[in-house]
Amino acid sequence: MHAMQYEITLPADYDMGIIRKRVETRGHLLDAFPGLGLKAYLMRERGVAGSPVNQYAPCYLWNTPQGMNSFLWGPGFQGIVDDFGRPEVQHWAGLAYEEGPASQATPRCAVRRRTSLDGQAPLAELTDAAVRDAARIAGQDGAVCAAVAVDPRHWELLTFSLWDHASPDTPGDLYEVLHLSAPECDRLPRGRQW
Repeated sequence: MHAMQYEITLPADYDMGIIRKRVETRGHLLDAFPGLGLKAYLMRERGVAGSPVNQYAPCYLWNTPQGMNSFLWGPGFQGIVDDFGRPEVQHWAGLAYEEGPASQATPRCAVRRRTSLDGQAPLAELTDAAVRDAARIAGQDGAVCAAVAVDPRHWELLTFSLWDHASPDTPGDLYEVLHLSAPECDRLPRGRQW
């Protein structure tokens, strides 16, 4: 599994209805994309649920690097580049993925938490703890799924979860889910991935 996200931060007075309409008209285009486990079309609105910014920030869990590359070098990502410029694409190697008790529900919100890995603690201990935390999160009422991944360049953990309700009790940045494309979600490997 590979996790990927890009963040498009928009002006404070940007009409976020434009983003909603974009996802409404284009979101379905990845509903059958080969190699894609899931794509959550995420948005934050300035002043809503504590967000300091207007932001469009889709998050992906890829089953295959070929699928991710096909998207990045193909017309899907080029549409983002054409409309907003080329954003920095963040990428993390997957550590674990778990489905929650609400796995069949349509997610309403997502929580993303980024954590810097302590330079002194053994990596095995840190990653094992992160995997256990993802399983704990996925086990909560209303959890659709939870994933944890690591960026070994910056030594950063990403914990990402989807929820069937708007205000989960888990720390991190809160996003509204506008659409979920999940063509190969059933192929995402469950549990620890090493």
